[in-house]
Amino acid sequence: MSEVKFEHKIASWKVDEVNALKDLLKSGNVIAIIDMMEVPSVQLQEIRDTIRDSMTLKMSRNTLMKRAIEEVAEETSNPSFTKLIDCMEKGAALIATEMNPFKLYKTLNESKSPAPIKAGATAPCDIEIKAGSTGMPPGPFLSDLKAVGLPAAIEKGKIGIKEDTIVAKEGDVVSAKLAVVLSKLDVKPMEVGLNVLGVYEDGIVYDPEVLKIDEDEFLAKLQNAYTGAFNLSVNAVIPTSATIETIVQKAFSNAKAVSVESAFLTSETSDAILGKATAQMLAVAKLAGEDALDDELKGMVSGSEAESAPAAEEAPAAEEEKKEEAPATAGMGLLF
Repeated sequence: MSEVKFEHKIASWKVDEVNALKDLLKSGNVIAIIDMMEVPSVQLQEIRDTIRDSMTLKMSRNTLMKRAIEEVAEETSNPSFTKLIDCMEKGAALIATEMNPFKLYKTLNESKSPAPIKAGATAPCDIEIKAGSTGMPPGPFLSDLKAVGLPAAIEKGKIGIKEDTIVAKEGDVVSAKLAVVLSKLDVKPMEVGLNVLGVYEDGIVYDPEVLKIDEDEFLAKLQNAYTGAFNLSVNAVIPTSATIETIVQKAFSNAKAVSVESAFLTSETSDAILGKATAQMLAVAKLAGEDALDDELKGMVSGSEAESAPAAEEAPAAEEEKKEEAPATAGMGLLF
């Protein structure tokens, strides 16, 4: 008895679809798997128009996308590419782009828009109804508001809410009654758009939580790191293009201080050393008394005392100037 073999034929449209997906996967350095569930067609078209110039979006069956990813991974000898399959969920789609993963995530996030929540959906955040008039005339809606826990009453001929009230906490399942009330109040707690499930670049698949960064916090950390590196470079005398000027200035100041303190004459310090020596000589002469001095020294001592008096009077002004310079000094303190 001869064996009967059955040949499984693949529909030609599926073959064409997989080939089209493979072309897309090979067209960009960055490939993203996104979730398109719950995105109304109107908003999807708006998003497509927004991102058209920077990325290519293609929807297909998950089974065909999985097949295309596996074949591309095999053809390019890149097994890490198949990690993208682990990110696929129901309602997934592909994006190919040259945009880096972080910018891609931010762009897609910014394309989202607020939307009403449906009955049975999970609240994405605490849903709060603010106090004030609803603009609705007295009627059955008053009972609807009270039924979902809102302190409502008739105020000036309109239904009003007496105080701010959280009608659902994050994670709560929204009831049908509450969904209707929120819709009538035009409260839109949902964000509708393309959710990133995973992004591939250079052998790495980025999780959405990794791509979700606080730019202000990141920049603050970057600035702190730069300041720390700058201080280390200056204090350890490791010259770089950013610190060489500060290191040279610091070395010059230290060398000048050593030269003056040790009375080592140079063209840069001779004036300071002679000035210091003269001041010390006059101080000793003043202590010796007038009887021990000749006329020249007496004149120099009296002259120095005359110069000291105005200087003492100007001291407060100098102190004020010093106080005004404090912020700049404090700023430099960060560097050293």
